[in-house]
Amino acid sequence: MSVSETVAKHLPFLRRYARALTGSQDSGDKYVTVVLEALLEDPGPLQEGDGRVGLYKAFTKAWNSLAVNGQSDPAFANLPGEKRLIQITAKPRQAFLLTALEGFSENDAASILDVDVAGVRNLIDKAGRELAADIATDVLIIEDEPFIAADLEGLVQKLGHNVLGIARTHKEAVSLAGKHRPGLILADIKLADGSSGLDAVNELLKTFEVPVVFITAYPERFLTGERPEPAFLIPKPFQPATVSAVISQALFFERSAKPRTMAS
Repeated sequence: MSVSETVAKHLPFLRRYARALTGSQDSGDKYVTVVLEALLEDPGPLQEGDGRVGLYKAFTKAWNSLAVNGQSDPAFANLPGEKRLIQITAKPRQAFLLTALEGFSENDAASILDVDVAGVRNLIDKAGRELAADIATDVLIIEDEPFIAADLEGLVQKLGHNVLGIARTHKEAVSLAGKHRPGLILADIKLADGSSGLDAVNELLKTFEVPVVFITAYPERFLTGERPEPAFLIPKPFQPATVSAVISQALFFERSAKPRTMAS
């Protein structure tokens, strides 16, 4: 693939990222232009993989070269939750957007930011904690394994959220949500009494909409069951950093789940 073809393929996504990172499309496009001019002189970075990682790496190098980019333009535009980005310091903001908005793997994000995977996870965790002041919410945990429930509770609290309760069964989940409506649900699928966390979530979504993250050792039950949309799926065993990133992503972009329609 030629340089022009590679750039054309990924340019709309780079412009989206640049806009979110810098705070305005005009500012973002100025950096994109600088990067494209440099790549015309030296297309070497585009040789990495399909070119996308190299393109973003070149942009990151240009953007990080100016100290002023640790700040952000308050005149944010229209992406859901975009104004909240102004709260995140520079490098955590990059790590969060690369993984949550652009969908890069931790390995690719690490390459783009010139850190290791552990560094990316730390940056994403920092971004989640910085966002929490604005997106902090009450979390319902539906999980029958005590140690896993305790781990999730600690993780949620570390991010600055409040755990309104831990349910071990479908019945307990419905009861807890009836007393206090959660702003986020973390749910296992196979529960203690043989009941289903998926069924519990579907029942709750009949009365209100809320972001949902399923954390389960039985992902096939999510994929083949009557699942709400959109919803996030994390297989067990999980990395705490993955859960933190997905929680922040679900709340930041306000991705509330709804019951799936028959047409879906």
